[in-house]
Amino acid sequence: MAGTLTASWKKVAEDDVLKRSSHAVAAIDGQVYVFGGELVARQPRDGDVHAVSLSGGMLEHLPSIHDRTRALTQPDSQPTPRTLTSSTQGPTPRVGASITALNKTLYVFSGRGGESMSALSENGGLWTFTPSTSSWSLITPADPSAPCPEARSYHSATSDSSSKLFIHAGCPASGRLRDFWSFDVASRVWTELPEAPGPARGGTSLCFAAGKVWRMGGFDGKEEIGGSLESFDLASGKWESFDFQADGVKGPGARSVATLLPLKVAGRKYLVTVFGEADPSSLGHAGAGKMLEDAWAFEIEGQTWEKLESKTGAEGKPAPRGWFGATAVSDQVLAVVGGLGEDNERLDDVWTLEFA
Repeated sequence: MAGTLTASWKKVAEDDVLKRSSHAVAAIDGQVYVFGGELVARQPRDGDVHAVSLSGGMLEHLPSIHDRTRALTQPDSQPTPRTLTSSTQGPTPRVGASITALNKTLYVFSGRGGESMSALSENGGLWTFTPSTSSWSLITPADPSAPCPEARSYHSATSDSSSKLFIHAGCPASGRLRDFWSFDVASRVWTELPEAPGPARGGTSLCFAAGKVWRMGGFDGKEEIGGSLESFDLASGKWESFDFQADGVKGPGARSVATLLPLKVAGRKYLVTVFGEADPSSLGHAGAGKMLEDAWAFEIEGQTWEKLESKTGAEGKPAPRGWFGATAVSDQVLAVVGGLGEDNERLDDVWTLEFA
């Protein structure tokens, strides 16, 4: 990899309301929003949106990238999460949903819930949450008879930061999927795109960077998937694969329920993956498997991986976890919220990872 990438972990919040796993996380203007998840396996904790401010709500007014990064990673005191109430009826409590930020609005798709804990169908609809008004609304497809992605949980989602959302894979009523869809927010039209390379999977990670949608990891029902990073080029409409040694030395080991996030450091674009489950529990979703504690960065132009060593040392980094929520808060800062530890206990913390 060209250059040396350094990073520092910092614990920025801890609160009982954040104690959960299988939740969804997104960020807007330095505010990290947390939705869904469970405290006890297969029991949705709540249907609220919880917000953690990493910038005092003034990120956009700070004069430079340095000042904005400092505000994100060096707050004066640990922020207290706020529970945002909704002025209208919102989605039912759920786990394994996705949440994506686009144009200062949060978009939630499917998940599982209800007494049967089955995949929740809104007939292709997406719940939107507007933080400025703390209000929910349900956006439905313009043509209710047109094809749309089926209900699912433990899928992945991202956006192009302009007009489109992307939904991929996950667990429907039975089995697993590898389908790939886009939703145009303005026209409210779903488009089915070419399927991603197999196998079908749940718990995969998805992000958008350099004009492409990137996919990594997941669980195929038997084992965690590793050794390949795939990208979908929006211009050509084709998938490409980059293979690597998933040995934890030359490349990240196989993992699911982790994350993949885009960052930009010193003019170079990276994809960062942290933590995740490397070996499933014999109890399935009711237990915790082998959780990872590492972090890796993929330099997009050079197509090389680098294992990250935290400048804060082993004592100043998060505990190993999977089933957590994570989001890019700025070009150089990502946040990790909660998750499931190896002791099968839910975690209640928020950490930032700052790159320089």
